[in-house]
This record gives sequence, structure tokens and C-alpha cells, in this order.
Amino acid sequence: MSKEKMYDPYGGIKQISEMWAGIMNIPTKKDVANVANLSIQAEGRFDILEGKMLKLQDSLGALNKENFELFQEMIWLVKQMQVEFQKTIQEVTELNQIKDDFQELRKDLVDIKIIQVHLRDVREELEEIKDSQKKMNIIDEQKTILSNLQEIKHGLGQFAEIKSEIASLKGLAVKDSPKGKTKEKEFVTTV
Repeated sequence: MSKEKMYDPYGGIKQISEMWAGIMNIPTKKDVANVANLSIQAEGRFDILEGKMLKLQDSLGALNKENFELFQEMIWLVKQMQVEFQKTIQEVTELNQIKDDFQELRKDLVDIKIIQVHLRDVREELEEIKDSQKKMNIIDEQKTILSNLQEIKHGLGQFAEIKSEIASLKGLAVKDSPKGKTKEKEFVTTV
């Protein structure tokens, strides 16, 4: 059999009806089939878009949930930072107070060192005074000893005078009495 084209009696009518339908702006069976095919394709695409939108909504919901959790965590961190900031402010205040106390102590230490220097000077002066008092006491003791020595000398001088008077009295008594020797012994022993 040969492969020749067979004549289709409806093919010509189809072509003529399609041509008139194009002129009159009437849809043909082919146009309706194309529209139906496009409608099916659009529905498929809508289904795909709807699935993607559902996934997008789910992911947005998850993202919103994550954002909410992140927001809560940020709020917690901000509160923690506020607490830490308050602690830091309190510590800075305490450190400033400690700094002021140290400065005051430093001033007091300077005053104490000045007082120590003055005390050392006073001690040196007291030592000098004590040394001068000791020297004066030694001088006073020397004066006292000298005056005592002078009194002793004077007493010895008087004693020598008494002795010479006794000797002269002895001499007189020996001349006057025969027993002068015995009286002289008595007289000397009584003195």
C-alpha cells in the first residue's frame, strides 16, 4: 500500500469554519480545547503555587515563632544588661568612695609623717635637754662636792685649830701638874 494522503471531506469544512470563526470572532473547538488545556495548566500551576504558599506560610509561621523567641531572648538580654549596668554603676560609686577614702588616708599619712618628723625633733631636743640636765646635775654635784670639800677643809682647819689649842692646853696642863701625864692621857682619850 502506498502512502498517499487520503482525502478528508471534513478537513476542508474544518478549514473554512475555522476561517469564518476567525473573521467573526467565534471560538472554535480547537480554541475551546486550547483554553481548557490552558485552564488545566493554570490549575496545576495554582496548585503548585498554593503548595508553595502553604510552605511559605509554614516557614513564615516558624520564622515568626523564631523571631518571637529571638525577641524574647533580646528582651531578657536587655534586662540582664540593665541589671549588670546597675551593678556596674554601684561598683563605680563604691570605687569612687574607696578612692576618696584612699586620698583621705594618704593625706592622713602625710600628716602622720609630718607629726613623726616633729616628734623626732622633739625627742632630739629632749635628749639634748636631758644631756644638758645631766651635765648641769654633774656640775651641781661637782659644786656640791666642792662645797662639801670646802666645808670639810674648813672643818679640818677648825679641827687643826682645836688640835693646836688642845696641844697648847696640854702643854699648860703638863707644866701645872705632876701627874700631868696621866691627866693628859685622860684628856686626850676624852677628846
